[in-house]
Amino acid sequence: MSAKTTVSATLLAGVVASLLASIAHAAPLTPAEGAAAVAAHKEKCYGVALKGQNDCAAGPGTTCQGTSATDFQGNSWKFVQGGTCASIEVPGGGHGSLTPLKS
Repeated sequence: MSAKTTVSATLLAGVVASLLASIAHAAPLTPAEGAAAVAAHKEKCYGVALKGQNDCAAGPGTTCQGTSATDFQGNSWKFVQGGTCASIEVPGGGHGSLTPLKS
């Protein structure tokens, strides 16, 4: 096998692995993952996730986990420790919310 073929094959393998990892990361939460979060006393907190780091519900044009388009997107949520959501401060003086935010 030539050096050019080896490099091409290695590059292709890396691209495929990266694509598969991206698909797995963006998948919706399974029922087991949701149940585990509830069992761990977690709650959905809207408006606190950084861009691409939400747990789900990122609004129109997105599929789910890891798809929020902006930091602190009001309609995307992240699991946080139960009872702490409203006390989480975000830039601009806002706080996390147990319901979707308009901003």
